[in-house]
Amino acid sequence: MAFATRHFVRAASSAAATAAAKKLIVKHVTVIGGGLMGAGIAQVAAASGHTVVLVDQSDEILKKSTKGIEESLKRVTKKKFADKPEAGVEFIEKTLKNLTTSTDAVAVVHSTDLVIEAIVENQEIKNELFKRLDKFAPEHTIFASNTSSLQITQLANSTTRQDRFGGLHFFNPVPMMKLVEVIKTPMTSQKTFESLVDFSKAVGKSPVSCKDTPGFIVNRLLVPYMMEAVRLFERGDASKEDIDVAMKLGAGYPMGPFELLDYVGLDTSKYIIDGWHSLEPNNPLFAPSPLLNKLVEEKKLGKKTGEGFYKYK
Repeated sequence: MAFATRHFVRAASSAAATAAAKKLIVKHVTVIGGGLMGAGIAQVAAASGHTVVLVDQSDEILKKSTKGIEESLKRVTKKKFADKPEAGVEFIEKTLKNLTTSTDAVAVVHSTDLVIEAIVENQEIKNELFKRLDKFAPEHTIFASNTSSLQITQLANSTTRQDRFGGLHFFNPVPMMKLVEVIKTPMTSQKTFESLVDFSKAVGKSPVSCKDTPGFIVNRLLVPYMMEAVRLFERGDASKEDIDVAMKLGAGYPMGPFELLDYVGLDTSKYIIDGWHSLEPNNPLFAPSPLLNKLVEEKKLGKKTGEGFYKYK
């Protein structure tokens, strides 16, 4: 009898371990933040059959987000269903049916599999959000941040689910850009990591993995490249126009570094480089730029303000 009992306990433990090791199949997604990134993530998740709730602070913001998603879906269907307009209409209706909105994050996370945060790039605000949602989300729920510059580990530490926390860095515009960087911290479980990779594939993206290093892969290479272009210009070694032309014609880039800086926003670039400089003050790649700081101080932030390194009408 004792043998039978021990055998049963071992079998039960083995079954529990197997169940625990299984990846989570994400069906219900909550996206926090109705801006361009959040709305884009909500769109691709809903379009791929997931049940999605898009959350923001006001109904006004969410109405604007929903309208933007509808317009984006129409552009997608023009290409995807060029010869089948009826199928395109059906695709839009089905996608929008999968999407609802809410101004109460706490109320909707109780039944979600995955929470994706896409709010302002502010460590304290993100930490406060995750700390609050951690109290109400189910134990199985995975938390992920779409941050492009902050440490995922620091965000995870604001919760009690460090093993169920990772990064999902989408790129703008989300419906068009195929890449997703899946970030695994030292605490992220393999099950969580694989679930995030599977989700990325399910929404039609090509995931790449990276450890929790500043900027992950793309921005870790891109931001220092843009900053080095600014330093080249600051030293008087070349004009910004010639640097842009050189990188477009010589390296095949679609935009030069100064055009890209203006497109991204000089304030955003400054915020990223300042954050990295504080983490690694002796790293010359992360050194601040006097010219960039001056332009931001003068509110010349790029295309969104009509002037940055270049002037825009």
